[in-house]
Amino acid sequence: MTRGRHKTILVTGAGGFIGSHVAERLLCQGHRVTAFVRYTSTGNAGYLDGLDRRLTKNLTVVHGDIRNRDDIRRAASGTEIIIHLAAQIAIPYSYLSPGDFVEVNTVGTLNVLAAAREMPCRRIVHLSTSEVYGTAQYLPIDEKHPLTAQSPYAASKIAADKIVESFHRSFGLPAVIARPFNTYGPRQSPRAVIPTIIIQALRGTTIRLGNVEPRRDLSFVEDTADTLVKIALSKKGIGGQFNIASGKDYTIAEVVEIIADLLGKRLTIRTERRRVRPRSSEVAHLLGDRSLAAKTFRLKTPTLLRDGLARTLSWFEANLDSIKREDYQR
Repeated sequence: MTRGRHKTILVTGAGGFIGSHVAERLLCQGHRVTAFVRYTSTGNAGYLDGLDRRLTKNLTVVHGDIRNRDDIRRAASGTEIIIHLAAQIAIPYSYLSPGDFVEVNTVGTLNVLAAAREMPCRRIVHLSTSEVYGTAQYLPIDEKHPLTAQSPYAASKIAADKIVESFHRSFGLPAVIARPFNTYGPRQSPRAVIPTIIIQALRGTTIRLGNVEPRRDLSFVEDTADTLVKIALSKKGIGGQFNIASGKDYTIAEVVEIIADLLGKRLTIRTERRRVRPRSSEVAHLLGDRSLAAKTFRLKTPTLLRDGLARTLSWFEANLDSIKREDYQR
């Protein structure tokens, strides 16, 4: 996958959880990376600020706003490949501010596609989400499964996916849609469910959660990043949609049990109504069929959940003092 000359690659959302892992992997392979990160007054580049300085000689950080087409056009100048990860992802917040999700996820994607078309870009990889499938109508979920918007977040991502598809069909844009199931690992937002469990477990024995019965296909972030890089550097799959999944599913309660065992602690789950999604919005079961992506891009065997959780736990334990104590962790 990495043979041949090194590429110039734009990664949007590069300072975030998945984006920083993708950027780091590309830099390790010798590629030149333009990292598009959201502008703040501090000039912070997120997790990119913590990368080994030996890697960052090929890294250019561009600050801007995904909703601003001029910012994206400036960042995309001179790049051959775009990996578009920038998104508003907090599902609970999408119930409070759905317009923000449309602006960032849908309009932002439109801006990226317009810039890619102007370049012209040789390949664009758009990051979707398994949430676009809604509750499974059959298992495992393959790429032909119907799309169902069970939250404003899912709706904004479905719209983005369809815009990507339309640009490929209408203008021949060399786009690929990558659809990860629930990704977890080091650097993930403390507000995501697995970090929330880990942080509470490291600080006590009571784990306050919402519904713990939904089943999720959980992918370790390094597997997700590896797959995205392989898709970006491949000549295959243009116009396609590909699941990124482990092919195994677990309830949230089972995840708590594994973390308890890794810590050697007895953890008690306390369900809180305020943490529960609206009934018709809850996605009950997500289990992905990874066979298409595995065959097309020759993917390695996914990381076992216990091994991934152990590595995630180690990272949060090492960084616990820097994580603020907030209401959702109590």
